[in-house]
Amino acid sequence: MPEHSSPMATATAVPRASAYQHRNDSSDSSRSGDIIIGEKLKLQVKQQSRSSWAKKTKEDDYVVDRTASPNRLKTFLKAFKHIRDLTPQQVDDFMASYEIYNLDWADESAMVHALGPDYQQRVGQCLAAYYSVINHLCSLGDVEKMYIPPLMNKKASVRDNQLLCEESIATEIGLKPGMRVLDLGCGRGRVAAHMTSFSGASVTGINIDTDQVAQAREFNENLKFSNDFIVRDQNSLPLPFADESFDAFYEIQALSLCRDPSTLFKEIYRILKPGSKFLLIDWVSLPAYDPNSPLHASLMRRVKPLIGAVGTPTPASFEKALQDAGFTVTRSDNPSIDGLQAGLIDKVDVYFRSVRRLIHGLAKVHALPQHFKTLFDRLCLDGQAFVEMDNMRLITTTYRIVAEKPLQA
Repeated sequence: MPEHSSPMATATAVPRASAYQHRNDSSDSSRSGDIIIGEKLKLQVKQQSRSSWAKKTKEDDYVVDRTASPNRLKTFLKAFKHIRDLTPQQVDDFMASYEIYNLDWADESAMVHALGPDYQQRVGQCLAAYYSVINHLCSLGDVEKMYIPPLMNKKASVRDNQLLCEESIATEIGLKPGMRVLDLGCGRGRVAAHMTSFSGASVTGINIDTDQVAQAREFNENLKFSNDFIVRDQNSLPLPFADESFDAFYEIQALSLCRDPSTLFKEIYRILKPGSKFLLIDWVSLPAYDPNSPLHASLMRRVKPLIGAVGTPTPASFEKALQDAGFTVTRSDNPSIDGLQAGLIDKVDVYFRSVRRLIHGLAKVHALPQHFKTLFDRLCLDGQAFVEMDNMRLITTTYRIVAEKPLQA
């Protein structure tokens, strides 16, 4: 899931060549930038961590399981160093990958025209290039898991709202020790680790990005969890699992990359045991969205690249696909308080824009490679368009649908 941030409407707005026109590859200046930005943000990360842990002890407030939560400062520094050491080709491939977000699975002719007859393979290549970089950019802030959660508690931070969301998923699908659950789009395995810590269930995760899967394995092994992670494009079917081999399924904001939800849901139906529950929390356009409205259409063009969406599903389209696959839909709603996540989106956007200002200053004096500026300009584009669409109730990335495989077909 995509574990599973602010990109833009067109990849051409930031020329690919600009990433390295003035690159300073001096290891001394790069490492001095590492030290400067690390020291400037270390206090902020520690303060956020102390505040988050303090909340756990309040009896009149929420409680979440942080047993499997990663060390924020260590995560930040590791991601920072990875981004610093990206090659020009990796940066160029990442910037070029945004071309797919100007397209939609529903318009195959446009896909073929833009990407060629083997467009599905090209989309897969773009996704691999995109996630190999975006997961590290997101890890510099509160969205290492690469999703902005539903607003579960107004007093909670972005990270704690993620934990509250994940625990609600585990409860909704009835996870218990000994159960085997499939996590589609598992990212860096942080959600899977929390699911195991909270419920005792064993998680199998699939993700398209080799780097994220490697991180997921390492993170879970360090926690002594026996969770399994494999590299797999969700559009490459059938899935490599036996019939009726899972007790439950969940995904968080991964289906925006799914070419054919109906076919995928039939495959998930095949591998789930009778009586098992299916839960998705994902991106949808809502009934208020009017594609014929110039304002709505303009906002959509800006937001889809930001959230990494190729398709444009609706609650109704997901429900129909599930029913066609044989599932019984038992719940279809938005778990966010008041149906809005705009406050959390804005928190993430403000944080990354503040980091972007620091990056610009360091790049200007050549304390950081110039590609930092290029990447953060891309990341921080159109965050407020996302906030606006959420406030207008045109879209959400946290729509929840729960379904169940009948005990008897």
